[in-house]
Amino acid sequence: MTERAQTGPGRRTLLGAAVLGSAALGITGTANAAGRGAPDEKGAGHGSFRDLPVPTVIGHRGASGYRPEHTLGSYQLALDMGAHIVEQDLVPTKDGHLVCRHENDITATTDVADHPGFASRRTTKKVDGVSLTGWFTEDFTLAELKTLRAKERIPGNRQENTLYDGRWEIPTFEEVLRWADKEGRRRGRPVWLYVETKHPTYFRGLGLGLEERLARLLRRYGRHRADSPLILQSFEPGSIQRLSELVATPRVVLLSGPKERPWDFVEAGDPRTVADLVTPAGLKWIASFAQGIGPTLDLVIPKDASGRLTAPTTLVADAHARGLILHPYTMRNENTFLPADFRRGTDPNAYGDAFAAFRTYFATGIDGVFSDNPDTALLAAADFRGV
Repeated sequence: MTERAQTGPGRRTLLGAAVLGSAALGITGTANAAGRGAPDEKGAGHGSFRDLPVPTVIGHRGASGYRPEHTLGSYQLALDMGAHIVEQDLVPTKDGHLVCRHENDITATTDVADHPGFASRRTTKKVDGVSLTGWFTEDFTLAELKTLRAKERIPGNRQENTLYDGRWEIPTFEEVLRWADKEGRRRGRPVWLYVETKHPTYFRGLGLGLEERLARLLRRYGRHRADSPLILQSFEPGSIQRLSELVATPRVVLLSGPKERPWDFVEAGDPRTVADLVTPAGLKWIASFAQGIGPTLDLVIPKDASGRLTAPTTLVADAHARGLILHPYTMRNENTFLPADFRRGTDPNAYGDAFAAFRTYFATGIDGVFSDNPDTALLAAADFRGV
């Protein structure tokens, strides 16, 4: 038996248990997990994001604990596992198409470095104040990006996922919308999507504004209404404000560390930090144009210097008092990503006590959570609800 097997449950053990458990709970991909009713011909829903199961399980970049992130394989697995919502991050191509990548820097998530014809595209850029060297989506046409294949972003942590390197291409958001509509018709319920605009101020400065392009696609596929099965998100409040003027789709402001400033604030000279935005006054301001927040888990329960959890903050109660939902990010099963309280053994890539971590966070009253491991999250949510 390997150290991995000794120090924590194997990922495939949890995966198998979760699929079986999900089936027993009626939350597999073929069941009505979200209970939203049948989709119309364009995949639009007739329910509310507030009717989603609580805790809501959001497949972070799909099922990225098991497949290379932001691929149709990752999205499909998350849906098949029963995730209530499947997440996409959007960046543009040189010719204005929206594609699904966590970052515009595709060095770590594609095989672009293996294409000699693109060697000259490697460059250094400053994105939101950070200097990065690599290959960037805005320097490629969609046709060129389609010659690349996706690969595992963190192979050191998730060596098993490298089995799938090269299997899938980079999907466009329109392809994901078509996939979601097809799956919705097949399953008899809308497929919920959670869509983030990445670096919107940076791209607007390049003449590749995200919001208008995104809004056009949402209208084309009937996901522009308040009852559409889709939630919009961004770390830049200004992007969410702009989207609120274009579509009625529900919106969430993402929040990073308390000392951080959203990049649109930096560009505009707005001195407010995330710490200002999580005050009652800041939350009231967010509630004027958004329906929720997506805070880092550390804003819900901070960690001490040793990485152990401390006392919860008042963020959940404060946000709920202003009518905002909370979908924190991100839960992962591996020791290296868990609070020190829940690590098992010494292998950083072995699974820790993720279920205990989920219980602790769910007990704060959060409405849902982003997870790389939707199967684990679904079992933990069922346990918490007492199903």
